[in-house]
Amino acid sequence: MIWAHSATWSDQDRGSITLWLLGLSIAVLFLGGLSLDLWRAFNERRLVAGIVDAAAIAGASGIDEPLLRSTGEVRLDPAAAEGRALANLAGHSATVDAAVTVAADGSAITVTGSREVPLTLLGVLLPDQGPLTFEVSATSRPQRGP
Repeated sequence: MIWAHSATWSDQDRGSITLWLLGLSIAVLFLGGLSLDLWRAFNERRLVAGIVDAAAIAGASGIDEPLLRSTGEVRLDPAAAEGRALANLAGHSATVDAAVTVAADGSAITVTGSREVPLTLLGVLLPDQGPLTFEVSATSRPQRGP
């Protein structure tokens, strides 16, 4: 059998599919790394949001009991609220950089947490890019029950 050299093919076209597939592979690797790293970051953010919410709710239970018993006014005791929030933060296995703020009038407690998520696959493709950093905040207020 004799193979004829086609007029549409030339010696310049040899290997162009290999280069095209190599470029496509790099693009798929980049998109895969982006989706993997973003999924990890969203998961970590959700975890930190849950921890911060729980700490804010725990802090809101630190009310000023003598004031409540004498006047019926529900107000936070700043030291008790902060202590409860910090104790709740310390009770979690995940580490969160957190700050606790109690309003000056004792009406609310705000817990702010942040975390850095290092890049995995994107870190290989973008070595100069640092970790993804995010911050989550939760505010809780004490309320009188029914």
